[in-house]
Amino acid sequence: MTANGAGPAICVRGLTKDYGRGCGVFGVGLEVAAGEVLGFLGPNGAGKTVTMRHLMGFIKPQKGTAQILGHDCFRERPRVQARLGYLPGENACIQEMTARAFLDLMAGMRGLRERSRMRELADLFGLDLGAQIGGMSKGNRQKVAIVAAFMARPDVLLLDEPTASLDNASKIKVRDLIEQLKAGGTTMLGIFHDLEFMEGVCDREYNMQAGGFVAG
Repeated sequence: MTANGAGPAICVRGLTKDYGRGCGVFGVGLEVAAGEVLGFLGPNGAGKTVTMRHLMGFIKPQKGTAQILGHDCFRERPRVQARLGYLPGENACIQEMTARAFLDLMAGMRGLRERSRMRELADLFGLDLGAQIGGMSKGNRQKVAIVAAFMARPDVLLLDEPTASLDNASKIKVRDLIEQLKAGGTTMLGIFHDLEFMEGVCDREYNMQAGGFVAG
């Protein structure tokens, strides 16, 4: 739901960021309704992650707008991120920290005083919260990132390859979490390279090629 209670949860219009040599995004437009799960398709370099980074407020558009819940993602970044969860494609967990210390840090940044959801998700994935992140397998580091993204029960969730490095049992758990959040009204936009997984969780799919959408 947007700030005024109507309209799409995610709204991108004419989004353009030209990095030269055909790299970037060019006139991208999309809408994602509240409670909808939209999947991105497309090869590497098509602009999917660039679009995500605009929605996170990390990049200022050259042209066009990106809005979440009625707020401009760049100009009103703090207001947007207060209601947003993000799972980046490149694991950003601080490897020198234990899983517990990192997740406590992320919870504090989100203003979460209650840690029961964090512990619940860690137990779900069988994480040792006392283990140092740098000594974990890629799969376990991904699980830490998943807990960090999901534990706040965000209104909008951006997922960049959430099942990367996960075994089949863990993928099923991620699918169940997505379905639970969707049932609760969370809007999700995801890049999924696992097509079978994507088809099982997404309401719609968009195909992105060379910085623009070619099918939906």
